[in-house]
Amino acid sequence: MREFLTTGRIDPSKRLVVERTKDFGEIYELFGKSDAASQSDRCIQCGDPYCLNKCPLHNYIPQWLKAVAEKDLEFAFKLSNEPSPFPEVMGRVCPHDRLCEGDCTLNDGHGAITIGSVETYINEEGFKQGLRPDFPGITTDKKVAIIGSGPAGLSVATYLLRSGIGVTMYERADRAGGLLTYGIPGFKLDKKVVDRRVNLLKDAGMELVLNHEVGKDISFAEIADKHDAVFIGVGATRAKMARINGEQADNVYVSMQYLTTIQRKNFGLSYERKFDFKDMDVVVIGGGDTAMDCVRTAKREGAKSVTALYRRDAHNMPGSQKEYKNSIEEGVDFTFYASPKEIILGDENKAVAIEMIKTILGAKDESGRQRMEEIKGSEFQVKADVIVMALGFDPEAPAFLAENGIETNSWGGIVVDESYQTTTSGIYAGGDCYRGADLVVTAAYDGREAARSIAKMLLG
Repeated sequence: MREFLTTGRIDPSKRLVVERTKDFGEIYELFGKSDAASQSDRCIQCGDPYCLNKCPLHNYIPQWLKAVAEKDLEFAFKLSNEPSPFPEVMGRVCPHDRLCEGDCTLNDGHGAITIGSVETYINEEGFKQGLRPDFPGITTDKKVAIIGSGPAGLSVATYLLRSGIGVTMYERADRAGGLLTYGIPGFKLDKKVVDRRVNLLKDAGMELVLNHEVGKDISFAEIADKHDAVFIGVGATRAKMARINGEQADNVYVSMQYLTTIQRKNFGLSYERKFDFKDMDVVVIGGGDTAMDCVRTAKREGAKSVTALYRRDAHNMPGSQKEYKNSIEEGVDFTFYASPKEIILGDENKAVAIEMIKTILGAKDESGRQRMEEIKGSEFQVKADVIVMALGFDPEAPAFLAENGIETNSWGGIVVDESYQTTTSGIYAGGDCYRGADLVVTAAYDGREAARSIAKMLLG
């Protein structure tokens, strides 16, 4: 428990830039047994562990670190999989610097424990050794429909199946996983990792119905009639726009269009060729993780230049700092303190440049964040062959919500109570369609808690 005095923080090795930018393979190497144990042994086992408290799932972080240090992988695997539906995913995609590692006691002077990498090690090594999460089988006659197979849907399925409740998952795409499959690029999350979890749920009794959009290919009423409860986890897919002149140009795209299309290409499926950005000057507007996914994807797709434009500075970017650093390493150019004003059009309704205006950070707002202020007369232009908007997402409320008395708020989010039940009895919701675009881990939390509420309602 005092190993932090002699052992420093170790980050996982990364593939060389010249190699990793040629493909979509994960860039981080997995920890070996030795590194996982030495990092875990640095944990001082705080009486009030900040890492656990900062984790939305309240993972048993100190406990499984102790188990790894003591070389008890089976116990660590069980602890890791108890409060989390897919810890090996969280170990890869969570912004650990803002959550568990950011609040690690050792972060003040000694370097935080590499919690995310140990979490990934526990599960990958556990799977390799034949360990599997426990599912009892379907032990009740209750059935729940899940609309959407993203993080919230997979999470609620996990915990309902652990309660012995049968689930049927409806997904409009050709593969399960939602954002995990078609939103997060493979260099951050290998799709085999997602497929493995989906297959575990299928083996546990989940019925998966692909290529079925509720309200189009199958009615909500039909689903509701066949099940004892319904969970809605359709995410937030309506892209926010800058609301500037020219953004409807033919070569201005939104981030999820681009990321989904390139993932289809990587799957060997048909895709729209207009998203081939090879030898083009690509400009991405935004500073979150999705923007970083877009710029890093464009580099791998052979863009001539990739520039990210953000209205604040690097310190105020909403995404993970490690993704920003990875983007820098891979050759992405960043222009900070710049806000979009107008897209300059050339022939045939094509964008040829974007006009920006310089900004400064002023007084703090009610949340404590500095307000962004424009500098009058500081406009400048950035040449672009294509422009990608990565400004976030809002829920896109499907028609079946209102048709079934399921209320939404002013920005389209589904209204739920403390048990995640909507305004229609027996219908539950969670994840981004309820809270707006947020983290994978918060969607997983919503799914877990909604499952507990559903199980209590159905089983007493």
